Amino acid sequence: MDEDTINTKIKASKDPEDQTKTPEQVSAQQEQRFRTAPKLSRSPFHGLWALTNRDLRKWYTNPIQLFVSLIQPIIWLGLFGKALNFGSFIAGSGATIAQQDIILKNFFGTTSYFSFLSCGMLAFIVLFTSAFSGMSVVFDRRFGFLNKALSTPVARGSIVMGKILQSVGRSLIQAAIVLVVAVALGMDTANFTPQGIAGAFLIIFLMAVGLSALFTVLALRSGDWQTQMAIINLLNLPLLFASNALFPVKIMPAWLQDVVRVNPVSYAVDGIRQVLIGATGMNSLWLDFAVVTGFAIILSAIGIVLSWRFLSK
Repeated sequence: MDEDTINTKIKASKDPEDQTKTPEQVSAQQEQRFRTAPKLSRSPFHGLWALTNRDLRKWYTNPIQLFVSLIQPIIWLGLFGKALNFGSFIAGSGATIAQQDIILKNFFGTTSYFSFLSCGMLAFIVLFTSAFSGMSVVFDRRFGFLNKALSTPVARGSIVMGKILQSVGRSLIQAAIVLVVAVALGMDTANFTPQGIAGAFLIIFLMAVGLSALFTVLALRSGDWQTQMAIINLLNLPLLFASNALFPVKIMPAWLQDVVRVNPVSYAVDGIRQVLIGATGMNSLWLDFAVVTGFAIILSAIGIVLSWRFLSK
């Protein structure tokens, strides 16, 4: 670079300090800036936390949305759970307390239907929270944010995982609130242990990952929120009622029992009941963990793979 060019750059500079520097100092400073330019991150996790926190911030800065999302499971606990007082119904038939406990345990795996339902409500809140993880993709596409994200070095898999993780975070917080409310309303805590509570939230975490991935995958190509809402309504209630969240499997028709046994929600609820209230499960606890873990891993992998094919501007 010749001296005339350097002098021209000095005169054009808007930095007053550059006016007092020699041409050699300016040239050295420019070379130093070039050398210290930040390198482009090629990590597959680049931008993951920023995308996750963006969606979480929209949720935790809106307390009304949190309150509304908790109304339905709390109403079910307070009204539906208390209205179906099977203990009083059995007592009215003349059965002794010991006989009542035996009958209830044979049907529900525990002597308290309210405790049985409370564990199902933990799965209920996760299911409905996860269902709306896909709606975030639809609105991001509709309002142009998705196009901006796809124009950055952020991996497409990170975009999908950000949607999944924000839904998982919401699910864990809301499940904790529902559990506290259930205990306040009379849930049996005799079998509560730190290990059991940790195990229950591990199952909730895995269930939330799998379900959030499922609904996010279904929204990858959708640009119409009405279509996505139709998909949510189509899947949510069958996943809930074709599980053991509300009623035990043994009182269902044989054909429905087969459906319940292929529903991953059933395995999550069964595991939660075993570790929280010591209920008799329809499967071994290890099988419940294995199914829910496999469900989370497989659906997450499918979401990441499909993101490279279906996420486009």
